[in-house]
Amino acid sequence: MQHIFREYDIRGVFGEDLNEKTVKLIGYFLGKKIKEKGDYAVVTYDARTHSPQLSDWLVSGLNAAEVIVLHGGLAPTPVNYFCNFNSFKVGGKEVLPAGGIQITGSHNPPEYNGFKITIGQLPFYGDDIYALGREVEANGSIAIPTETDVIEIPALEKYVDYLAKEFSALEGFDPKMAIDCGNGAAGVAIEPLLERLKMPARKLYFEPDGTFPNHHPDPSEEENLEDLKKALQKGAEYGFAFDGDGDRIAFLSRKHNFKGDILALFFAKEMAKEGRKPTVIGEVKCSQVMYDGIDAIGKAIMHKTGHSNLKVLLKETGADLAAEVSGHIFFNDRYFGYDDAIYTMLRILEMLKKGFDFDAEYEKLPILYSTDEIKVKTTDQKKFAIIDALKKILDAKRAELGIRDIVTIDGVRVIFEDGWGLVRASNTTPILVTRFEAVSPEALERIQRVLNDLIEEAKDSVG
Repeated sequence: MQHIFREYDIRGVFGEDLNEKTVKLIGYFLGKKIKEKGDYAVVTYDARTHSPQLSDWLVSGLNAAEVIVLHGGLAPTPVNYFCNFNSFKVGGKEVLPAGGIQITGSHNPPEYNGFKITIGQLPFYGDDIYALGREVEANGSIAIPTETDVIEIPALEKYVDYLAKEFSALEGFDPKMAIDCGNGAAGVAIEPLLERLKMPARKLYFEPDGTFPNHHPDPSEEENLEDLKKALQKGAEYGFAFDGDGDRIAFLSRKHNFKGDILALFFAKEMAKEGRKPTVIGEVKCSQVMYDGIDAIGKAIMHKTGHSNLKVLLKETGADLAAEVSGHIFFNDRYFGYDDAIYTMLRILEMLKKGFDFDAEYEKLPILYSTDEIKVKTTDQKKFAIIDALKKILDAKRAELGIRDIVTIDGVRVIFEDGWGLVRASNTTPILVTRFEAVSPEALERIQRVLNDLIEEAKDSVG
């Protein structure tokens, strides 16, 4: 059972890993933790076909723990996060939820589902999730009755109303955009938002359908952007795509696909126009262009990969923004500090209306050559040991290889004079993740070759 309790969330195959007994126990023991903060928890779910069934089982566990469940129905993950920062009228009084659980498989295949958890406005992750898993496993004999009573709340409506008011200046704006929701949950929020703001758009796959009949809802994979690119070829000037639960975004023009780190740099530049010195948190996979560009106008902080890690550091530091290359964007500036792809789209549209030229700004950036993430298969038992062995090898060969710096906050980011390479162990799968960036194709090839050879040496030493 322990493999479903992951670094940032709980995730597994419906009916096998996530069965009635296990999910009820997860709800029960999570409920006990939420009760330490308050009486109320918000539950929402994504478009997957089994999400309503998981909701009934989870709610039964929460009810057994005497948590009062506020249910928001089908909604993207950012709506669940939003509910943790906004009160709802219950029994004639305003109540602020003590926790939130989004039932979602995010961008995983259709048979997967899971839970993203917030308690006390902070992500519930890492050691807390692992401890929850041990508690669930140790108490498998507890029988939890089916009890699905909830208080329904207008979570989606409140979220849309908030965003429509915040971005009322966009009303009637027509940037000639196409939006691809991938049959995930984002469409149920974006559709009424566009109506409220009277914004036209070419809408692709807005209908929630957990079988994902058109393409997989993962906008970080180029193959899933083909339909959006066709819309750009047929008249749209800008394109937005969302993952299955609406917390990751892809933004494209006819010429470029702007990754999360480059968007973070552009957002920082917009903040700097207001006379501020923005502080932005990035992950270890972010381009050096982002770090150097932000340091020129403010302060950039490099941190571990993972949406939970970035949210916690964002709160601790009071930074304005955090970003992952994959499209998780977290605004602490004018917002609540969690990853919300729908909010991010509105900030982009706001910049477009003000005249920000994304293509021109992108083409001013230093030309660097980079790879996407490259995955190296290994095992869960060996992946962290390989990283430890690699660190020792790099330390011993630092001078020989001309290494300028080694950053070890999450795996190893090896910095040379003409580029860098990253090797880190995935927290959720039995792989090593690598990424490379350099000032020329030749330097990129050299750095990639050197680090791949060192990975093989590290793997041999681990056995």
